[in-house]
Amino acid sequence: MKTAFRLTPVIAALGVAAGLTFAAGAQAQTIKIGVVGPTTGPVTQYGDMVREGVDTAVERINAAGGVNGKKLETVVIDDGCEPKQGPVAANRVVNSKIGFVVGHVCSGATIAAADVYNNEGVVMVTPSATSPALTDGKNYEFIFRTIGRDDQQGPAAAKFVLEKLKPKKVAVLHDKQSYGQGIATAVKNDLEKGGIPVAIFEGINAGDSDYSAVITKLKSGGVDFVYYGGYHPEMGLLLRQAAEQGVKAKWMGPEGTGNPDINAIAGDAVEGMLLTLPADFSQSAANAEIVKAFQAKKRNAAGAFQMTAYTATLAIADGIKGAGSEDPAKVAKFLHANTLDTPIGKISWNKQGDLTNFQFDVFTWHKDGSKTVYK
Repeated sequence: MKTAFRLTPVIAALGVAAGLTFAAGAQAQTIKIGVVGPTTGPVTQYGDMVREGVDTAVERINAAGGVNGKKLETVVIDDGCEPKQGPVAANRVVNSKIGFVVGHVCSGATIAAADVYNNEGVVMVTPSATSPALTDGKNYEFIFRTIGRDDQQGPAAAKFVLEKLKPKKVAVLHDKQSYGQGIATAVKNDLEKGGIPVAIFEGINAGDSDYSAVITKLKSGGVDFVYYGGYHPEMGLLLRQAAEQGVKAKWMGPEGTGNPDINAIAGDAVEGMLLTLPADFSQSAANAEIVKAFQAKKRNAAGAFQMTAYTATLAIADGIKGAGSEDPAKVAKFLHANTLDTPIGKISWNKQGDLTNFQFDVFTWHKDGSKTVYK
């Protein structure tokens, strides 16, 4: 924690006369990276995942000598995963003179904050916001992702359903929010293009505790497959309440449902839930040393966003090195123009800051909190 202090008039005058060299020198000792996401609210675990990845990357980079001779320093800022808090958190970054951000975590908050960063010249790399609305048609210069988009993840899910599950009666639900509704719509569209009509397409209210009305619709409609676009608290309740009502359907969700806390909510009903997640990059032999670094601090390298957050941090560091400058504009220009070798593979960005390719896999979730790649 930093200690605030006030200069006396005499000391202040001396500081002005001396050019405030001490303060300027202190500021130049580190390169600050804002880490913005939920540290409060119902999805703090996703913020924890991102911070684990960032912290591990920063520790390894600093141990190797830092970036251009300077150590990286993280500044954690909470946005609660709330769209209305996105610009508030972004302005805190700007006012703190921080030029680089890993985050935000949730799509709604990220979309709301992006204009601030781009207008103020702050490089933002999100490791987890998947909504296409973040970048489509925006012509941003400073906004990047180290994760795929919903219109890459959604088709991967739909392709799996069409080829592997071949259900007879499908429902697609969502939480009416940017992330959940966006990916649910992508899945619905691709299923219908593939010849499977969606019998029920409906939004639920995030934060509710009783979803019996929509579950009754699923049961009376004879639905045998349900895709839910949203986060784990609502998915857990849907699974549990559907099991209690005797709904015999296969459930699937996006990476936002892949949180160990879903087990406490859904109980045994979570067994067999399918979900798309970034490929488990912790299994790559090339990442063995990175995984050891995670494990040494009791962190989970195999989580949904740890490796993408590690990569976001590395991208900022490599961008500063490659540009030979801490000027965010020069770093952004370097990232747009180059391919980086990272723990999630060789990555490059298109003009609007999206990855040119990204691998999503389908996993089966188990009631003990583990997950396995679907075979």
